[in-house]
Amino acid sequence: MKDFIAPQDQALLQRHGLADFESLWALELAPVDAPNTARGGWSSVYRLQLDEAAFYLKRQSNYLTRSLRRPLGEPTFAREFRNIERYRSLAIPALQAAFFGERRINGEQRAVLLTRALDDWQDLDYWLQGWPQHSGALREAILKACGELAARLHLAGQVHGCFYPKHIFLRQQGEHFEACLIDLEKTRPAWLGQRDRVRDLEPLLRRATIWCDQEVRQFLTAYLARQADVAQWFEQLTQRRRNKENRA
Repeated sequence: MKDFIAPQDQALLQRHGLADFESLWALELAPVDAPNTARGGWSSVYRLQLDEAAFYLKRQSNYLTRSLRRPLGEPTFAREFRNIERYRSLAIPALQAAFFGERRINGEQRAVLLTRALDDWQDLDYWLQGWPQHSGALREAILKACGELAARLHLAGQVHGCFYPKHIFLRQQGEHFEACLIDLEKTRPAWLGQRDRVRDLEPLLRRATIWCDQEVRQFLTAYLARQADVAQWFEQLTQRRRNKENRA
């Protein structure tokens, strides 16, 4: 795959001598946390500040995922980058890629993914922690933003696969919120219609336990845009949640 550089970031990266795979791979930075070594290779994340722009630089070596199309494996960042680009083409709000590239060097599979930092956003977990202290209007605006984000995702024929509060980012704009998604590695087409959509939403509601039934219905109203369907979806999601909890 040819290296990708976002047009809006190319001049900035060139000015700092970071517009190619080798420079980004060699850049010395302190990792954000300990490298992940669960797949037999390693994968690490670093924060990169260039002038006024902040990025997250992700590098990995032999950290692979396998599929029917790629039984020998490929870097997990390759799949995530494809999904970032898919979301962009489908107008699903999500994190933005500034650079992606991969190399095979002496049997080692390396990948670099550079994404724009979401510094002026907060994940849904942040808002849930202080949920009782928020005004009713603010809670309603958050529920509406999350429901509309889920609707855009599913109407585009995709399921996220990890639709959790920590993967939903929100930015307050006056009385309203924008919402977008991160961690797109497990995204796939929604092959099973409503069944897939219910399965995608249920993990969010299982983790957002602070939401009362009325608030779940507010979320579903924004998601469905049809009040008549809310009761049916609420029942399906509640039943799936009970089944999951009983098996735990």
